[in-house]
Amino acid sequence: MQIKDLQAKQGSVELTADVIEKGEVRQFQKFGNPGRVCNAVISDASGTIKLTLWNEQIDQLNVGDKIKITNGYVNEWQGEKQLTTGKFGKMEVLEKGQGASASPKPQQATQASLHPKEPSPDTLSSHSNNSPEEDELFDVEEENVD
Repeated sequence: MQIKDLQAKQGSVELTADVIEKGEVRQFQKFGNPGRVCNAVISDASGTIKLTLWNEQIDQLNVGDKIKITNGYVNEWQGEKQLTTGKFGKMEVLEKGQGASASPKPQQATQASLHPKEPSPDTLSSHSNNSPEEDELFDVEEENVD
């Protein structure tokens, strides 16, 4: 499967790609439990897509790594397709990058708050093997932290 062929709400995504960018790590609270989220950009010969990383996934990969996504799911957020492993998918680092930056770009720290929102019928529809992600069920509000 290639990135150019991915469609919103598509499940069972299996592909191999290179990590070309890794953004800032954002912290959030969900039901009183802390969590972390980070967006990366991956590419293959056909194009690029944003990859959402949750918690321990953030520390597993860096720019320059080659990864394999198995049973991934494609979300759409504000008109942009995003790939995630969801609850049932898997991300595997096949090759570590050579001379790649080991940390995300330095930026001002942010803290995110999740606010429940009303689910739409699309959010509640079947997502193949995956259930809706946090970004579909909550509005994320970020603020700068000094």
